[in-house]
Amino acid sequence: MSSAPAPPVVSSSSPGPVVNGSSSLPQSSEPSSTVISAPAASETVPYASDDPNYPLWGITESDPEYEAIRGSLGATVLGPQNEYINMQNPDLLAPPTTDAGDVSNAKWPFGLSHNRLQTGGWARQQNVEVMPFATSMAGVNMRLEAGAIRELHWHKTAEWAYMINGSVQLTSVNSDGQNFLDTVNTGDLWYFPPGIPHSIQATDDSPAGAEFLLVFDDGSFSEDDTFLLTDWLAHVPKEVIAKNFQTNMSAFDHIPGEQLYIFPSSPPPSDAQAPEDPQGQIPNPFTFKLSQVQPTQLSGGSVKIVDSSTFTVATAIAAAEVTVEPGAIRCWHPTQDEWSYFLYGEGRITIFAASGNARTFNYEPGDIGFVPASFGHYVENTSNTTLRYLEIFNSDRFQDVSLNQWLALTPPALVKAHLNLDDETIDHLSKTKPIVVGPA
Repeated sequence: MSSAPAPPVVSSSSPGPVVNGSSSLPQSSEPSSTVISAPAASETVPYASDDPNYPLWGITESDPEYEAIRGSLGATVLGPQNEYINMQNPDLLAPPTTDAGDVSNAKWPFGLSHNRLQTGGWARQQNVEVMPFATSMAGVNMRLEAGAIRELHWHKTAEWAYMINGSVQLTSVNSDGQNFLDTVNTGDLWYFPPGIPHSIQATDDSPAGAEFLLVFDDGSFSEDDTFLLTDWLAHVPKEVIAKNFQTNMSAFDHIPGEQLYIFPSSPPPSDAQAPEDPQGQIPNPFTFKLSQVQPTQLSGGSVKIVDSSTFTVATAIAAAEVTVEPGAIRCWHPTQDEWSYFLYGEGRITIFAASGNARTFNYEPGDIGFVPASFGHYVENTSNTTLRYLEIFNSDRFQDVSLNQWLALTPPALVKAHLNLDDETIDHLSKTKPIVVGPA
């Protein structure tokens, strides 16, 4: 009787991380390929390759060669190249050998969005028109100079927001006639349910004003379709407006003839109070001081989680602010639809879409990512600086399923039958959910 075949022969060389530079990416080229022997009698397929699949260059690497080559695969590019695009997307031009099949584009830089410039600020958006993959959520990046106002308005969708820089004063009134006024600062949140009218005004706490991120629970949302106070009144006969407010038509001689959207004004006073309200003030605040929450420290970074269990009014959107240290990863997990926004550092995500389909995308500050529900994925820090980003879910609760915990809580024999892991590896699996883990 012949003996079982030997295990596959794998390459012993593995490129190390960049030590002096902004990226923990390999400087050397990868080995050409792994020699795979026949499977053992109890196996049905060959072993997975041990070839490394690091990104082949970083965005600040000096004079890299942007070529469509990985190991023995691919060839040089002979035609014209957009080197800025290639620099930012090494895993598209020279993808990991683990990528296969087809996955829709899961990256959109706000820098490619059309910018709507106004006196006092600007706004740019991402929705299904530019990123068809992201069907359940859309985003807007907005900037207001000190004192500038995003005029009184409302939406058909929920609005969740994160303050990127500066501070803004918010006002609102709900359907019970209760009013609300509060100021949020860098790193804080707000949330307005659908149909709740509100306004946003930059304070002068920072001379430059404010910038923030808005997320809506509908991928088809368009900021240009917002219901605006001035737009509404400009399209109602003035005698009807006067009748509604029980006053003379001349009182409205100077209302704007078209929408204002964003416009300059004097900064609000720091001690501003909501007008006295016989109905009282809104009982569940529309703001959340995430900047004051202490992050949960993890082996490879940190996380702040906020959902309706702590921010009770936010019933349609949950989120986490995540940091991932160099060499660490946000653990592999399938979950709900996940809309991501990258604040600092560089990272990459491989999305597994079932049926052998997988694709890897690279992200920088200002980029948006999207992963549909149940698609397995991870977030890896590919730089030598801390990666910080937002995970945002179209849900009232933050939920995910950890691949590590899943296997740790599955009978060991069953895991061995699938993956041929040894006892030591299985014992090392985590029965409590790891969120961010450092290098092994």
